[in-house]
Amino acid sequence: VQLQASGGGLVQAGGSLSLYCAGSGGIFSGNDIAWYRQAPGTGRELVAGITINGITKFTDSVKDRFTISRDNARNTVYLQMNNLKPEDTAVYYCNVARVFESGDYEPFGSWGQGTQVTVSS
Repeated sequence: VQLQASGGGLVQAGGSLSLYCAGSGGIFSGNDIAWYRQAPGTGRELVAGITINGITKFTDSVKDRFTISRDNARNTVYLQMNNLKPEDTAVYYCNVARVFESGDYEPFGSWGQGTQVTVSS
């Protein structure tokens, strides 16, 4: 299972970007989906996730700035990023995930190439 992320680019601080995560229909309709990011020299971290039922989760640093949504009919998950900061600079990935009762997300698909987001100050 591999999802493809797209929509990244270069933006000034305070700007917005929309990321897209695409996959086959069978993957989306039956799975929770999450966005992750990895900045140079750091590990991959969860940014946001959305369950099959539309329940969302965000890491604290992006709450009130990012939104996540899904359109199963279009086999797409969106990440809307507003008020971007230089510390949001990273490669962004999406993946299928298991969600535990604790609310933790565990990715289990293959990682795609991701999409680069660069925020200039």
